[in-house]
Amino acid sequence: MNAQRSEGAVLTGGTVAAIDGAAPVIPVATPGVERTTYGILAALSLSHLLNDLIQSLVPAIYPLLKQSFSLDFGQIGLITLTFQLTSSLLQPVVGYYTDKRPSPFSLTVGMTCSLLGIVLLASAWSYGVLLIAAGMVGIGSSVFHPESSRMARAASGGRYGLAQSVFQVGGNTGQALGPLLAAFIVVPNGQHSVLWFSLAAIAGIGVLSWVGRWYRARLAASGRRGGKAGAGGHDLPRGRIVATICILVVLIFSKFFYMASFNSYYTFYLIDRFHVSVQTSQLCLFVFLGSVATGTLVGGPVGDRIGRKAVIWGSILGVLPFTLALPYANFWLTVALTVPIGMILASAMPAILVYAQELLPGRVGLVGGLFFGLSFGMGGLGAALLGEVADHTSIEFVYGLCAYLPAIGLLAAFLPRLRPGT
Repeated sequence: MNAQRSEGAVLTGGTVAAIDGAAPVIPVATPGVERTTYGILAALSLSHLLNDLIQSLVPAIYPLLKQSFSLDFGQIGLITLTFQLTSSLLQPVVGYYTDKRPSPFSLTVGMTCSLLGIVLLASAWSYGVLLIAAGMVGIGSSVFHPESSRMARAASGGRYGLAQSVFQVGGNTGQALGPLLAAFIVVPNGQHSVLWFSLAAIAGIGVLSWVGRWYRARLAASGRRGGKAGAGGHDLPRGRIVATICILVVLIFSKFFYMASFNSYYTFYLIDRFHVSVQTSQLCLFVFLGSVATGTLVGGPVGDRIGRKAVIWGSILGVLPFTLALPYANFWLTVALTVPIGMILASAMPAILVYAQELLPGRVGLVGGLFFGLSFGMGGLGAALLGEVADHTSIEFVYGLCAYLPAIGLLAAFLPRLRPGT
């Protein structure tokens, strides 16, 4: 039998070689099958870095905005909610559209929206303008993520976990650099210095224009203009698929609701409990986000080797001992605990995304939009709710409450294997 490849399985001599939600996945080299295009993956990772660098700037300057506009925690949470909802609600729609009609240059449009958001953020004169600026950055994100995730899979050469990790680690690195740059650029120089970050958006537009030309040529060479991929590597009934997607959504909730406590309120927690400076708190946030980037880079390749389900199970539930210890730690131990928390928790996202893509073959854009959108939406909802809880109790109470969220990872035990016959 001739070697065949589809989005959902790799067949060599009639043998399923490489798709499984729990068992090892080993790439198979076959004649005529494309190899991993590392240059495109690197460009996508770089553009993801620039995109998420802009996004992370918004929460990174919350202490500055809180003082300048006399905001309470609830209003800060509403800024995050505005950003997250504009991105999360639109992403599945964009993904569904690009599954049918791939749009190589849509990413440059998304980055342009982010550029406009940065300009507004730098010149905002009222709370309402801050919300509009956050919404523009969110729209840019909603356009960027689904199609760029599809492009990463197209460049993977069958190493789907690796491709998603390389792509996603760019975003995590950008999220880590945002607070660091904000500490040394925005905090000393004020709100108007945010305009310097427009250079990141302009650079992103240039990189994505080059990637768009590659993707357009690839589509022309393959003769595809969208449509569904081949059959998937499982024979699960529709009801089981729906139930599995629901479990994945709950796992995303546990991960990103907890992450919201760090992205939006970790600096306030450190300032309130340990009385550190704003710059010190942002450096500590950089340590956490750097560990998140490391975990993301590791999670995908490990999932390729030992299976997605094992990574999902271990990464979400395995973080529980560290989160339970965090509220009782001193300053230095708190910073140290955020390293394993970030690494272990973040390793789940590439595995969850590839697992879902294999569960719904031919829906790469929709899956990317849905799960990236859910991650932003859960983060925004978490930021808003936790902000209100902090206003009525304390920021320390929030961290004690959130410590139990990773226990929801027990639901990973109900995820099915995706290998046929298992």
